[in-house]
Amino acid sequence: MAKSPEDFMRQAIALSAHKMEAGFGGPFAAIIVKGDEIVAQGFNRVTSANDPTAHAEIVAIREACQELGSFSLEGCEIYSSCEPCPMCLAAVYWARLDKIYYANTRLDAAEIGFDDDHLYREISKKIEARVLPMVRIDLPEARAVFRQWQDKPDKVMY
Repeated sequence: MAKSPEDFMRQAIALSAHKMEAGFGGPFAAIIVKGDEIVAQGFNRVTSANDPTAHAEIVAIREACQELGSFSLEGCEIYSSCEPCPMCLAAVYWARLDKIYYANTRLDAAEIGFDDDHLYREISKKIEARVLPMVRIDLPEARAVFRQWQDKPDKVMY
């Protein structure tokens, strides 16, 4: 019997509750589905792994890529217990997932202390207007490496 999007979302939500209660991190989980099969799952491990990038979606994407042997997750969908933060949203795009399903919104997350709004605002600012200083060091060696990549006959584009 085929599972519905609600069935997969319930699994992601249950995983978020279970791993949060077990002390791994915040109340976030994600599963990646191909067809009717779960190929990977991830849950927030920021505090337990001391890794600020160990968000549920990132962990699930890494696991799915390993499981499928590909950096592209085309043909897969992700079910996240919460609307992805900007980092996770970018990762979903880079992984080429077909669709994002989410339960709680970023506003719901802000109400419990996970406010990503400042990141959404920062991304839209010009570089020189961002809170975190960004300084370009323009060296010819950097462009030379890019030219080497451009001319590399055996490169794998992604």
